[in-house]
Amino acid sequence: MATLNSKKLHIDLVSDVVCPWCVIGYRQLAKALDVSGTAYEIHWHPFELNPDMPPEGQNLGEHIAEKYGATKQQSQENRLRMTQAGNDVEFVFSFADDMRMHNTFNVHQLLHWANQQGRMHDLKQALFVAHFTHSRNLSDNNVLADVAAEVGLDRAEALTILADQRFANDVRTAEKTWVSKGISGVPAVIFDHRHLVTGAQGVENYTRILEQLAAAED
Repeated sequence: MATLNSKKLHIDLVSDVVCPWCVIGYRQLAKALDVSGTAYEIHWHPFELNPDMPPEGQNLGEHIAEKYGATKQQSQENRLRMTQAGNDVEFVFSFADDMRMHNTFNVHQLLHWANQQGRMHDLKQALFVAHFTHSRNLSDNNVLADVAAEVGLDRAEALTILADQRFANDVRTAEKTWVSKGISGVPAVIFDHRHLVTGAQGVENYTRILEQLAAAED
């Protein structure tokens, strides 16, 4: 399909890999980009949903109850809604009672490293699947290194990076930059550096937004 605009649409996507609506929102956006024939480039940026989460993580149900005051029934209803939204964009959520929420600071350091090798997008998608589909322990550096290796990155180097924390300051700086721009929740999508859209908007709404942006460029 022909593109709406010969110029690539710059998309900044601020997210966390333990945020269900981040993967749903991204996949909705990806479908809208395909449907509209938009030429684009996506740039992922770090955000921690739970920066104070201890290294061992926390049971997801307990975490949701503490953070949002949700009852068990409300949590179950939310899981069903997210599972259906995932199905609509061909993403599998496999929620379980023993699923855990993780601290993702090391995850974002690994993504920063992957970006230097042009593999950040691939690793981001693999981490979404690792967490939500397979309930892999993203608090475990060995698991993170395994996922990195699965997308073609060097496992030993991944472990070294996580051990020496060489990208800690870079990630902190990037996180602070987006917070200073007013980002307080994710997913946050910024089109062409100036149009902010928050939350998973759905394929139709994203398509409408893309068409409006294209029309504005004409």
